[in-house]
Amino acid sequence: MITAVILVEAEPARVAELAQQLVEVPGVSEAYSVTGEFDLVAMVRVGEHDELADVVTHGIAKLDGITRTHTLVAFRSFRAADYDW
Repeated sequence: MITAVILVEAEPARVAELAQQLVEVPGVSEAYSVTGEFDLVAMVRVGEHDELADVVTHGIAKLDGITRTHTLVAFRSFRAADYDW
């Protein structure tokens, strides 16, 4: 399993709508609106690197209102516990 964090810069008026659209892209497991340089963070989980390329270039980057993305590929996952919030 490949996990990637996609940082998304978006047009301000489209942030909330884009968050909903992001979670509809196959491979995107969750999306967060955030503060700072980027507007949204999308978590992507796929089986292969080719799938990651498709999710980012043919799914996320083509959404209307996204102006820039930055992809961080995770090497390893570290978790102390799962939380039920």
